[in-house]
Amino acid sequence: MNHLEITKPLISYHRHNEEVKLDVLIDKLLKGENIALVSDAGTPIISDPGDVIVKAAIKENIEVISIPGPCAFVTGLVASGVESKEFTFLGFLPLNKKTRRIKLKEIQNENKTVILYEAPHKLLNTLSDLKEYVGERNIVIAKELTKIHESFIRGSIDEILNMNLNPKGEYIVLIDKKETDKMDKEKNNNLTIEEEYSNYETQGYNKKEIIKMIAKNRNVNKNEIYQYFIDK
Repeated sequence: MNHLEITKPLISYHRHNEEVKLDVLIDKLLKGENIALVSDAGTPIISDPGDVIVKAAIKENIEVISIPGPCAFVTGLVASGVESKEFTFLGFLPLNKKTRRIKLKEIQNENKTVILYEAPHKLLNTLSDLKEYVGERNIVIAKELTKIHESFIRGSIDEILNMNLNPKGEYIVLIDKKETDKMDKEKNNNLTIEEEYSNYETQGYNKKEIIKMIAKNRNVNKNEIYQYFIDK
């Protein structure tokens, strides 16, 4: 703001005072004042304070406008090289051991790319936990994005743990999706076409999708599969 020569009142707003400041800020908005919620790094609400006041403003029919800005996990995903069609962003893992285990099991069973934030002093412990739950899935670690020491480390969890890292800065951990296509293909090759069809049907796929997947698994033209069912 100083650089742009903008002189406006600043109000400190963070996790430890947002409930206290909420009524004051909502009152200003109801009186017709405009307030900009900004963050010193990244995007407000994305693992950052802000959701409380946004919900309160909407409840009072106050217009909320979002202006695109830097967002670490999106920036990291774009340059990571991992599967980006579908992903799950989890922010920081819980510190409580029980809830942390629950979240790690979610990651273990997730078929999409998973994105986490992590502080430097917790990074190695988190990688060790991930090794226990997700094994040898490929990961990417990104740090200090858009800054002078921006870097990406790619590889298996074991490979990265063996690099003797000296973590500094803020980190994003991107866990690539499971390679399920190959496993599904091997499993389905042991089934009859009818069994394979039934297997996909119970998973909620429609006829067109099922025939396409069976053809892909068996490396044949999908018209052959169509014809098989017609002849039956």
